Amino acid sequence: MTSKPQLSFWQIWNMCFGFLGIQFGFALQNANASRIFETLGAPMDAVPGLWIAAPLTGLLVQPVIGYLSDRTWTRWGRRRPYFMLGALFTTLALLVMPNSPTLWIAAGTLWILDASINISMEPFRAFVGDQLSPRQRPTGYAMQSFFIGVGAIVASFLPYLLAHWGVANTAAPGQVPDTVRWSFYAGAAVLLLSIGWTVLRTREYSPQQLAAFDDAEPVAARAAVRAHGAPPMSRVVRWGVIGVLLAAAIAWRDGDRMLYVLAGLCAGYGVLLWLARVLPGTHMLAAIVDDLRGMPPTMRRLAWVQFFSWFALFAMWIYTTAAVAGRHFGATDTASAAYNEGANWVGVLFGAYNGFAALAALLIPLMVRAIGLRWSHLVNLWLGGLGLVSLTLITDPHWLLLSMVGVGFAWASILSLPYALLSDSVPAAKMGVYMGIFNFFIVIPQLIAASALGFVLRTLLQDEPMRVLVLGGISLFIAGLFALRVPAASETT
Repeated sequence: MTSKPQLSFWQIWNMCFGFLGIQFGFALQNANASRIFETLGAPMDAVPGLWIAAPLTGLLVQPVIGYLSDRTWTRWGRRRPYFMLGALFTTLALLVMPNSPTLWIAAGTLWILDASINISMEPFRAFVGDQLSPRQRPTGYAMQSFFIGVGAIVASFLPYLLAHWGVANTAAPGQVPDTVRWSFYAGAAVLLLSIGWTVLRTREYSPQQLAAFDDAEPVAARAAVRAHGAPPMSRVVRWGVIGVLLAAAIAWRDGDRMLYVLAGLCAGYGVLLWLARVLPGTHMLAAIVDDLRGMPPTMRRLAWVQFFSWFALFAMWIYTTAAVAGRHFGATDTASAAYNEGANWVGVLFGAYNGFAALAALLIPLMVRAIGLRWSHLVNLWLGGLGLVSLTLITDPHWLLLSMVGVGFAWASILSLPYALLSDSVPAAKMGVYMGIFNFFIVIPQLIAASALGFVLRTLLQDEPMRVLVLGGISLFIAGLFALRVPAASETT
């Protein structure tokens, strides 16, 4: 058994460079999807339901792509063919979305856009685990965070900059402004070129080479609770009954229709377990369910950290435009100049937090060496929580940039440290599928947020979107506490 060779700075740079384009597309989606939906006529409390496409596609796509890429080997490697396939479809979706003639075409394009981004993004996470030794993985994931920050800065600022350069920032009712259209066109070009760079400038270890390295089967992976046999029928019935009862309660109370998503999640998990029972053990779905049931203890503890972290992020992405435009620019009419000025300023804020994330990515490896992975993650998550809570206390919109410092540190940490903890605890042969399963704990909180936040906004928060951001800040504080419960064994590498 031998250790993986230590890669140079530029080798790590090349293997992570594709994330510049992935985040360029992702940031355009995050900063502008709500704006496009509202421009095409979506009421504010319906926007979370339209956003449901993003997490749901990740829930379906990432485990499948991870499973398939673990079993792929071509002249282009195992992960890189998926990089390029996702890039091609993402490019097409970025060209279509700002030209959507109706709300439903825009919502459908978001499904395609997010699915395509996930096809490229999931193998990139496994790629770092494949190529780097445990000692260099925090640096590799921090480098990804750096490119995520840089890509998102430019993407988030683009509508603001284009407006400053004279491109029209308003349009007729039901039309997306030219500032948004041209930003999406630029994003399509950047994404295709940057992923193409990584595909052409990197090489991959074969499955045989990966199996020969000393980190092929970590101690933490051998400590996983292995699932044996089919899921018990009692568990199948239990989840199905929970889903049915929850749906009946929502119908009885005439609840918000988006709450049915929660019932669907429970019932859907029951159906998934049932399919794992009736399908052959060698079937892809049965194998994914078996790996889900047998995931390492580190991954189980990280699930709670991810849940509260991504609930907060999704709340921020959905409601920051409405919160800032309403509180700081006094506008709720999506066709008004004040609303679009506020929406552009949110693009600046989102660019700023990604810029601070790029800087934080340079500091996080030093922080990890000083206080360890878990405490570093707690500090960064709490900085993010303070940043979100402070949005409601600041009156001058320019000072909201200060809030984005904390959000940027949290974002950089969320995109790097959980993956460093996870990759040290899973076997090399299943790096892809476990990275895909790990995405469940990103997607599920987003689905819950998408299904419940509109209801919570109307019934508990008096239709004040700024209060949703405070709720997100509290969620990040909770995530930080859960980070301390993650086993510390992987910090010894």
